[in-house]
Amino acid sequence: MNRPAVPFTLPKRLGVVGIILAVIGLLLLSIVFGSWYTVDQGERGVKLRYGAVVGIAEPGLNFKIPFVDTVRQISVQNQAIVYERVEAYSKDQQPATLRISVSYRVPEASVEELYSQYGTIDKMVERLISRKVPDEVKNVFGRYTAISAIQDRTKFGMDVNEALKKAVTGPVVVDSVQIEEVIFSDAYEQSIEKRMMAEVEIQTKRQNLETERINAEITVTQAKARADSALAQAQAEAEAIRVRGIAEADAIKARGEALRQNTGIVALTQAEKWNGVLPTTMVPGGTVPFLNVRANTQGE
Repeated sequence: MNRPAVPFTLPKRLGVVGIILAVIGLLLLSIVFGSWYTVDQGERGVKLRYGAVVGIAEPGLNFKIPFVDTVRQISVQNQAIVYERVEAYSKDQQPATLRISVSYRVPEASVEELYSQYGTIDKMVERLISRKVPDEVKNVFGRYTAISAIQDRTKFGMDVNEALKKAVTGPVVVDSVQIEEVIFSDAYEQSIEKRMMAEVEIQTKRQNLETERINAEITVTQAKARADSALAQAQAEAEAIRVRGIAEADAIKARGEALRQNTGIVALTQAEKWNGVLPTTMVPGGTVPFLNVRANTQGE
């Protein structure tokens, strides 16, 4: 016995319609919201249509065709990559391990070229920069001895920077290369330390010798100054004596000349200085000193 067919009820119809409307709504929402996208200020968007590049999107809000267009974000900001262990040999065959950082960026005008040739920044860095760094570092480091690489660290870094910039060509710009660390073997580090200590000792001795030389020059200069002073004083004294002698000789000469011209001045001087007392003792036949009395009688 066959059952009668159950008629399609209204609630079931409404349920199917609701599902269809929901699917359509979701489809419309995906179309609306999938048509707009944003690009950050430090990036550029590579717009693809069925996999082919059709343009570069600038920062801000942009439109694309849903289900047809896709966008790949490429950073144009400055980035850095660090190479921890780059091995190289110096000019004097000393092995070293270097730690190097490379700062780079993708120019805005090269975004399409980068994506077309490499797809991503990482692949570009691997092929253009990472392959060049070891070779360029080895070439430059090989022109320096171990000592000069340390003493001329700034120049060494500048040479590596210039060499890598010339070697890397493509949709990327190498802004700078920094030599962050140079590590030699323990044995060589110890030999450098001993050499530096020896050089410090030599420099100390040189400074001491220079100090002694300066002190000796000061002593000689002071002695010469004292000698010059003593000589000048002696010369001054000799000159004073000479002048006094000349003055005394001139005085004696003048006095002698005066005595010759005035014979009585001697007797006058003796008389002026005689105290009027005669000697108590006289030698027989001697004369009385300072006494020359002329007799003066009347009638003469």
